[in-house]
Amino acid sequence: MLTTKQRAFLRGLGNALEPVAQIGKEGITDNVLESIKLLLEARELVKVKVLKNSGEDCRNIAEEVASSLSADVVQVIGSIFILYKKTTRKNFKHIELP
Repeated sequence: MLTTKQRAFLRGLGNALEPVAQIGKEGITDNVLESIKLLLEARELVKVKVLKNSGEDCRNIAEEVASSLSADVVQVIGSIFILYKKTTRKNFKHIELP
């Protein structure tokens, strides 16, 4: 669970990111979850775009993906959300949370 200060710090980092994953009309599939999991392992902070044809609320999708991957929802704005999960990789420059 992130504190308000940590969430604000991660939001600032997330502003510069481009969405690297999309959730479309098929919704949350195993392939989508696996790709987001791999992205989180590689980057720790990931921005995801929910397409309009998905038919679901972006906040609900963000919460569902986060709970499936044991990640934290940093921010949800419109159709974009940001997830954070500390990576288990060694020799990786981790995001230092305040």
